[in-house]
Amino acid sequence: MQSKEHWNHVYETKASTDVSWFQEHPRQSIELIEQSGVGKDAAIIDVGGGASTLVDDLIDKGYSALTVLDLSEAALEVARERLCEHAQAVSWIVGDVTKAELAVHAFDVWHDRAVFHFLTSEAEREAYVRTVLRTVKPSGTVIVATFAEDGPERCSGLPVMRYSPDALHAEFGAPFTLLRQEREEHHTPSGGIQRFIYCLCRKTVD
Repeated sequence: MQSKEHWNHVYETKASTDVSWFQEHPRQSIELIEQSGVGKDAAIIDVGGGASTLVDDLIDKGYSALTVLDLSEAALEVARERLCEHAQAVSWIVGDVTKAELAVHAFDVWHDRAVFHFLTSEAEREAYVRTVLRTVKPSGTVIVATFAEDGPERCSGLPVMRYSPDALHAEFGAPFTLLRQEREEHHTPSGGIQRFIYCLCRKTVD
């Protein structure tokens, strides 16, 4: 996992709307969360959520048990300031997802857009999957998006992994059933295109 200092520097030197991964509204993520069928009171965690507007849209849609985890305190502060009084309804966690001490069976939905592909070592990826297994409830939903096989090789100056849906699912293995896969052509604020794949899985083994 890359350093907290790196990501704090990114958000201290760039506007959150200028970073390459910015989405005014993360429509694909919202649609997959809604398609999972969870209720508005479902416990949802956005891993690497940082300054993402996903939490804003989830609040607007009536979801009430939201957690955002990110390595960067600066990124989370951007989101808190943007949400104003609504920020009090969200649990904010500064931490490394591969090491974070999250409660067992705490979440109905695990969402990650663009964290997993930064985990370039096998040990990091295995630690991430262990965290998912421990913290997602039985039959819970896991949504992970990474760069596709024809996506960028680097992001924010850092190397990344690229995946097909089958290869991404294989990283998680038998405890997770792949229910849906989608592609996205993300248009960056600078006018570029980044190709993502999304996998929606059900945790079938505790």
